Amino acid sequence: MTGKKVGIGIIGGGLMGREIAAALRRWPALIDHPVEPELVAVCDINPAALEFFERIDTVQLTTTDHHELLADPRVDVVYIAVRHDLHERLYVDTIRAGKALLAEKPFGIDRAAADAVVAAIAENPVSFVRVSSEMPFFPGAQWAVDYVRSGALGRIVEANCSFLHSSDIDVDKPLNWKRQKQFCGDAGVLNDLGMHTWHVPLRLGWTPEKVVGILQDIVTERPGPDGSPQPCDTWDNAVIHSWARHDGAPFPLTTQTKRIAPGHKNTWEFEAIGMSGGVRFSTKNPKQVEVFAVIDVPGVGREQSWQKIDAGSQSVWPTVTGANFESGFSDAILQMWAAFLAEYVGELGDGFGCVRPDEAALTHRLFAAAIASHETGALVAPSSV
Repeated sequence: MTGKKVGIGIIGGGLMGREIAAALRRWPALIDHPVEPELVAVCDINPAALEFFERIDTVQLTTTDHHELLADPRVDVVYIAVRHDLHERLYVDTIRAGKALLAEKPFGIDRAAADAVVAAIAENPVSFVRVSSEMPFFPGAQWAVDYVRSGALGRIVEANCSFLHSSDIDVDKPLNWKRQKQFCGDAGVLNDLGMHTWHVPLRLGWTPEKVVGILQDIVTERPGPDGSPQPCDTWDNAVIHSWARHDGAPFPLTTQTKRIAPGHKNTWEFEAIGMSGGVRFSTKNPKQVEVFAVIDVPGVGREQSWQKIDAGSQSVWPTVTGANFESGFSDAILQMWAAFLAEYVGELGDGFGCVRPDEAALTHRLFAAAIASHETGALVAPSSV
C-alpha cells in the first residue's frame, strides 16, 4: 500500500465503533486507494468497551477522555458514534482541534445543535466534515442513483425511500437512550435512522418544499433497569409524504423510517418511477436491481416491463472482490469509508460521497416540519420551522 498515511481515532467504542475498526482492517480489498488509514486511538467513557480494541495492534492509545484523543498528533481523522445529546459538544471540540470528522447521524440532537456544528465548521474553514450513512453504498443503490441521474426516468411520477428496522418489535426489550427524548431527541426514530432515508433523495436534489408527517409511538413503556415499566417517549415509526421537484417538475416523495417494521431486520429500499423509466432496489435482495421500460416483445408488440438485473459487488471504489459476487453491510461500510477518505484527500472526483453538513442540517428542518405537520394535520414547509 502506497497511499497517504492517515491516523484514525474513534470516539465511542460501541457497535458502530467496532464495525469501523473491522472495516479498516479490510482496507487492502480496495484497489489503488489514495489513503492508507490506520486506527491509532480509541475513546469510550466505559473502560470495558475499550477491551475490544486492545487486540488491534495499530491502536496506540485507549482513553476515557476525548480531550486526550483529540490532543494526540497521531490522529488526523475522528469517527464519533455517541448518544445524540453528546454530538454538539464532541463534534465542535473535534473541529476546533483541527481534526477531520466523520460524524454519526443525526448530526446533533436537534436543529439548534446541528446549526452550532455548522457554525463551528464555518469558523474553521479548513475542517473536513461528513456524516455517516452506509446503505447507499450498496452497489445496487449506486446503480439506482446513476439510473436517475442518467435522465432515463423522463417526467418523474413518484419516488420512495425507506429504512425498515424491526429490533423494537420485542416489547420486552429494555429501555435504553434511543427510546428517551432527553437523549435521542424529539424526532425519535427520525434522529436515529432518518439519515438513511434522506441521503439519496437530497443528493439527487430532491429537497421537499412541503411535508406531511405521520408519526407513531407504538410501544409507550419498556422495562427499566429494575424491570419495572418506564416511559418510552420517542417516535417508533415515521412516514413523511412530501412534494419535491425533479428537473423542475413537482412529484410526490415518500420516506419511511421505522424501528417497528414486522418482517424486516434492517432493510433499505429505493424506488423512482417516471413516464419513460423506473428503478427499484432493496437490500433485502442485495444483488438485484429492477428497471422499468417499454420494450418490444416478439409476436406481441410494445409492452411495459420490469426487468431484473444482478448488480454484482462493485460500488464507489473498485475492490479485489469478484465483480459477480454479492455485497453486504460490511462492504457498504468499507465503501463509505473509501469515499470519505478519498474526498478528504481530494481524490473522490465525481464519485458518490458521504452526507454533507448542509444536508445533515437540512434533515433536522425536515424532521421538525414532519412533527409540526403531525401535530396540526397541515402541510408544513421545512423553511418555516
